Amino acid sequence: MPLETSEESPVPVRTVLRLVGDWIGRLGRVWVEGQIAELARRGGTVFLVLRDPVAAVSVRVICTTAVLDATSPPPSEGSRVVIWARPEFNAAKGSFALGATQMRSVGIGDLLARIERLRNSLAAEGLFAAERKRPLPFLPRSVGLICGRESAAERDVRQNAAHRWPAVRFRVEHVAVQGLHASEEVIGALQRLDADAAVDVIIIARGGGSLEDLLPFSDEDLVRAVAGCVTPVVSAIGHEQDVPLLDLVADVRASTPTDAARRAVPDVAEQLDLISQLRGRARRSLAGRLDRERSWLAAITSRPVLASPQREIDRQHEHVRALSERGRLAMTTTVNRSGDNLAHLRARLIAVSPAATLQRGYAIVQHHDATVVLSARQVAAGDPLTVRFAADQLEVTAS
Repeated sequence: MPLETSEESPVPVRTVLRLVGDWIGRLGRVWVEGQIAELARRGGTVFLVLRDPVAAVSVRVICTTAVLDATSPPPSEGSRVVIWARPEFNAAKGSFALGATQMRSVGIGDLLARIERLRNSLAAEGLFAAERKRPLPFLPRSVGLICGRESAAERDVRQNAAHRWPAVRFRVEHVAVQGLHASEEVIGALQRLDADAAVDVIIIARGGGSLEDLLPFSDEDLVRAVAGCVTPVVSAIGHEQDVPLLDLVADVRASTPTDAARRAVPDVAEQLDLISQLRGRARRSLAGRLDRERSWLAAITSRPVLASPQREIDRQHEHVRALSERGRLAMTTTVNRSGDNLAHLRARLIAVSPAATLQRGYAIVQHHDATVVLSARQVAAGDPLTVRFAADQLEVTAS
């Protein structure tokens, strides 16, 4: 029976929550299928977030660790499972959850194992190596976008990119983003965009989905096509926890389509602010340099040699004159001293000269061969002799 209430006779919160719990409890146990989006263990309890395979709907699941450990293979985040659970409503907290008593994996184990083997094989070839990653252009002339027709991913990328840089241009390729032909269509669009010289970066975008929905983006042919692209590729597939192989081979992995727009297109406001900061730094640097040079110039011009150049010239002129006078005086003294020394030496030479002796009346007697006669015993009668005087000489014969 519906609860009858009015503005004058409302019911308390506890009554409403109790009734909600009663209505939910009438559902009984149900089998529920979904994909584990989150998994956390706390003591002996496991808390899960089970996401719908198609719609963007999720529910909390609570079970014991024994229920989780009894599942083979052990489920983890991303696993698709079926649970036997009872809907439970916590009236005290106003929260809804499913209390699981049984759990089993849904045919994903083999699929995940195949993807893991392919991941290891491609990694061994070096397709996921960091050195292969190409940097994104600062401001792309045109952005290539591969997405579903009228998809939320396309809207998010285009709106956020236009908000960041209003003049941004797109070339959009609409393709199937799930199903048997999805990978082929994505590869064809990728090749067309890569061949367009005006496209500087390519974004492959898709919203969230189940593991099966995202399988086309782990296709080996698509991974190799992205690895062979000349144009940088940004992968924006699913949510943060979704990691298809496309994310590993792409040059940049974006967590969401919105994040892809942020990475591919610069923010004009941020760039203008950066330019303003750089201009301010350049202005301050130049002003500081000018102030330092102005201070240096003021210090230089305040020195006496520049403050009064004529005074320095006069001082140096006086110094040169003083040096010239000292040089002239030193030269005169040296010449006079040398003249005196020469006169003294001449007087000494004259004093010891034989000619000076002859001037005083002495004479020198020499044999015919010019030898000087020192004694009378050296002369024999009849020897020719020469008597030299100061002014002349006389030839005589000894007797």
